[in-house]
Amino acid sequence: MAYIQIKDNLPGIVGLLFSKPSTGKAVSSLAQAILRGPSPLTIMERELIASYVSSLNGCRFCYQSHSAVVDEIAGQLDYTASAIDNRDGSSLSEKMKALLRIAGKVQKNGKDVLPEDIDEAVRAGATDADIHDTVIVAAAFCFFNRYVDGLHTEPLKQQQDYVKPARSLVRFGYLYPNFIGRFFMKRMFRKLVA
Repeated sequence: MAYIQIKDNLPGIVGLLFSKPSTGKAVSSLAQAILRGPSPLTIMERELIASYVSSLNGCRFCYQSHSAVVDEIAGQLDYTASAIDNRDGSSLSEKMKALLRIAGKVQKNGKDVLPEDIDEAVRAGATDADIHDTVIVAAAFCFFNRYVDGLHTEPLKQQQDYVKPARSLVRFGYLYPNFIGRFFMKRMFRKLVA
C-alpha cells in the first residue's frame, strides 16, 4: 500500500501523475523529451537504458513498464530481460553495451563515469549526443525510480499486465494525458489493479 493517498489507487508513477497534476505534467514532459524527443538513439535504445537503470535501482514498476515497451518494439517477449541479464554476451551492439556501462555508472554515482568509459563508448561508435542522451535517461530514471519507490506505490500484479499499457506508450508516448487519455488510462489500470 502506498504511503500517501493515490488517486484511484492507480499503480506506480501513473497514480502519482494523476494525484498531483502540476508535477505530473512536468514529469510527463521530461519523460516525453528524453524518451521520445529528438535523439540519435532509437526509442528502443532509450527505453532499454530506462529499463536497465530501473532494474539496477530495484524499481519493479518502472523496470516492468519499460521492459514491456522494449519487448513490444522488439516484437520479442523477454527481449529486455535477456539483454540486461547477459548484457556483455547479448546481441546488443558494442556501442549499446558501452552506453549501458555508462548508464550503470550514472545509476551508482555520476562521478563514477570516467574518461576511459567515454573513450570506450566513442571507440564503439558513440557520439557526444549518444553519450549525453544516455546520461540524461539514466539520471532521470534514478529520479523517477526514487519517486515511485519513495512513496511505496504498487506495481501491477503480473508481468503480462504491463503489455497493454506498453502498447499505449509505444503509440502515444508520455505526454500528460488529456481528458480522453486520462479516462482510457484510468479504465485500463483499474481493471489491472482490481
